[in-house]
Amino acid sequence: MAAIAIPAQGVAKIIAQRAYYIDMEPKRAPLVLHLWLFLTTIFAVPIAALSWFMHRRIGGDPKRFKERLAQSAPRHTDPVLWFHAASLGEVMQIAPLGRYFVHEKQTKVLVTTTTATSADWVARELPEVVHQFGPIDTPATIRRFLAKWSISTAVFVEGDLWPRLLGELAKRDIPRILLNARHSRTRARFPAVFAALLSSFSLVTCRSSAVAEEMKGILGLPTDRIHILPDLRLTLPKLPVRTESVEPLSQAIGTRTVWVAASTHKVDEEAVISAHQAVLQSYPDALLIVAPRHPSRGQALEQHSQSKMLSASRRSLDQNILPSTQIYIADTLGELGVFFSLSSLVFLGGSFGEEGGHNPYEPAYFGAALVHGSNVRNFADAYEALHLAGAAAQVESSEALGSVLVELISGGQLPEMAQAARDFMENTHSGLLRPVGLIEDVLRRCTTS
Repeated sequence: MAAIAIPAQGVAKIIAQRAYYIDMEPKRAPLVLHLWLFLTTIFAVPIAALSWFMHRRIGGDPKRFKERLAQSAPRHTDPVLWFHAASLGEVMQIAPLGRYFVHEKQTKVLVTTTTATSADWVARELPEVVHQFGPIDTPATIRRFLAKWSISTAVFVEGDLWPRLLGELAKRDIPRILLNARHSRTRARFPAVFAALLSSFSLVTCRSSAVAEEMKGILGLPTDRIHILPDLRLTLPKLPVRTESVEPLSQAIGTRTVWVAASTHKVDEEAVISAHQAVLQSYPDALLIVAPRHPSRGQALEQHSQSKMLSASRRSLDQNILPSTQIYIADTLGELGVFFSLSSLVFLGGSFGEEGGHNPYEPAYFGAALVHGSNVRNFADAYEALHLAGAAAQVESSEALGSVLVELISGGQLPEMAQAARDFMENTHSGLLRPVGLIEDVLRRCTTS
């Protein structure tokens, strides 16, 4: 691993530096930002070492670690439109935008992410763009990164805003855009910091009026730079479904009562297995399909099911759904669309623990009535919209999940909720026209200024 040299400035000089934030914010920048610049300069080498450790821990290709230090790519002189998305959920949102600018505008597009799964996804789904791991926020790395790429506009998805990177972009007069901003407890807690980071952004799009008011009021951003757009996740296509996978599963299920628990974590899984015991008391032939967020939990799920005297089969072991199967563990990747096709009732995980919920639009595309816990802060606007449409139901506690499911199944509400989900997705699927137009406007202003 190549080391990053610490600049030769004295400590006093480093602390006194304010060039980054003079460019970003005319007011005095918060002390914490100066402290960040100081610490990431003094501890650049340990930060690089920690980044190496984390890169290996998440399964990143060791040969690609140099990208995080901006040491791998040759210098590019052609202008590039740069999208930065922290992980898989964010990068999927900008995939349609990336394809549009490459194919329709013949624009070179650079996409950076921080996780190995997002890197693999971009390589598979967006071969037309250039992908790199995002640079760590240390002086030499950021300078190398910006020297290698001739960035016309920098587009950040939801967040992942790094102080030194933003400061250097501002010094170079490179326009910055924040897409699909959502409510952030960190932003609300440190408004002065985010006001400094975002004050000179050319454009901020917000997924709700509440977020827009927060940007205007708490952060003091100019009204003309803030736009309310539908959630970018609504531009994503429906999850893929392989017919050859659905048909045998559908035949095996037959007329049984079936519900799906998707993107579950450990806390969710304990709740859904207990809930299924309650469902079985009313519907003895009921089948639960559990698709864990992390397929590696398949074995633990099987053991937990068996400890509750429930018969379980695992898809990763090519086990079939038998008449005696009570829980089918879908511990595979890339098949959520298949399982959403098999039931009009879906519990979406990540909502009983601290994960903050997962994307509810995915099952809604399939006309599924959605059930979830109370912790959905990451997608609060989406869940609120689906509730208003009559397509979702919230469970206040994990212990109440079973009774809510039984009530929905027996009360005849599912067809109405499922239709509401389909109608919502059809009516609000917004396409790309508005975000594309706004980004193009920033690009035009950049080229004419």
